[in-house]
Amino acid sequence: MFRNSISKAPPNDPSDDICPVCKSNRYLNPSLQFLINPECYHKMCSTCVDRIFTSGPASCPVPYCGKTLRKKGFHKAFFADLKVEREVDIRKRVGAVFNRRQDEFETLLDWNNYLEEVETLIFDLVEGSREEKARAEERLKRYKESNMGDIEDNRKAGLEEAELERRREKAEKEAARQRRLAVIREEEAAKKDVEQSRRDVLERMANTDEDARQITMQAQKVILKKSGARREAVQSFGESNGSGLTLRGLKKKEAPVVEKPYDPFGGVDLTPSRYVLQDDYESEWLANCKSDQRQMAGGYSLQEYYARTMFEAFSGLGVFIEDEVAKKPQPAASSAVASMAAVQASSGKVRLESKMELEDVF
Repeated sequence: MFRNSISKAPPNDPSDDICPVCKSNRYLNPSLQFLINPECYHKMCSTCVDRIFTSGPASCPVPYCGKTLRKKGFHKAFFADLKVEREVDIRKRVGAVFNRRQDEFETLLDWNNYLEEVETLIFDLVEGSREEKARAEERLKRYKESNMGDIEDNRKAGLEEAELERRREKAEKEAARQRRLAVIREEEAAKKDVEQSRRDVLERMANTDEDARQITMQAQKVILKKSGARREAVQSFGESNGSGLTLRGLKKKEAPVVEKPYDPFGGVDLTPSRYVLQDDYESEWLANCKSDQRQMAGGYSLQEYYARTMFEAFSGLGVFIEDEVAKKPQPAASSAVASMAAVQASSGKVRLESKMELEDVF
C-alpha cells in the first residue's frame, strides 16, 4: 500500500507557536508547553488544559471540533508533524490488537497476507475517507471482541520476551563491567609486580655477587609467569560469568560454514596413481621446441604435452577386457527355444541358418 504523496518536512508556520484557545505566544512566554490529545490532535497549551479539563471531561475548545476530551489523554507531541504523530498512535493502537506472531501461521504466504491486511487497515484509518475510517474502526472492534483470549496471550508473551531481553542486556552490561574491573585489577597487579621485582633485583645485586644479567632474566621470567596466570584467571572468570544467565528458547549459534572453492569434478581426485609426472623429459623431438621461442609465444606449454602423453600411455593399463567379459552376465534363453535346440541336437539335424529381413532404405 503506497501513500498518495511523499511526506515532506512541515513548513515553519508561525501559528504553531500560538495556542488556539488563549492565544498565548511562545515568543513572549518561552516556557510555554503545548499538549495534544489522541482523540482530535488539536494542540493547546498546558495552562488551558489545566483550566478546562481539571474538573472533568469537557468538549474540545477548538471551533468545529466538539469531541469530548479528558485531561489524562493529553501528552506532549514527540514529532513536530502531527500527521506523523497521529499515524504512530494509530499503529500502536492497531498493533496492540493485531499482535499475531509468525509461528502461529502455517506458511510464510499466510503470514505475509496477514501483514498486508494489517497495513490496509492502518492505511484506511490514516488516509481513508470518513466511511472507510468507520468501516476500519468497526472491523478493529469486531476483531478485538472475537479474539480477546489470543490477544491477551500474545500480549503476555510479548511482555515476557521484553523482560528476558531486559535481563539479557542487564547481564551483558554487568559482565562487561566485571571484565573492565578485572582488567584494571590485572594492570594494577602487574605494576605492583614490576615494582616489587625491581626492588628485589636491586637488593640481590647489592647483597650478592651473582651476575646482574642472570638476576634480571630470572626476574623477567617470574613476571611473565605471574602475568600469564592472571590472564588465564581473567579469561576463566569471563567465561564463567558469561554462562551464568540461561535464557530459554534461544537458537544455538552455529559457526558459518566456510564456502569452498568451486570444484568442477565434484571432489574426484585426478592425481595419476600409476606414474609420477615430471617437470621435464629428455627427447630429441622436443629439443627444437624448447629452444625456439616462436613456438612458445602462442601459449604452447610443454607441461600440458607431457601430461597428455603420459595419460594416453597409461590410460589402458588398468582395463582388462577378459575379466570384464567373464563377469558380464549371459542372456538367458527361453525354455521353448532351449527345448527346440535340444531336440535338433539329439536328432543330428541342426541347421545353422538365420534369416534376417531388412527394409530397403533406398
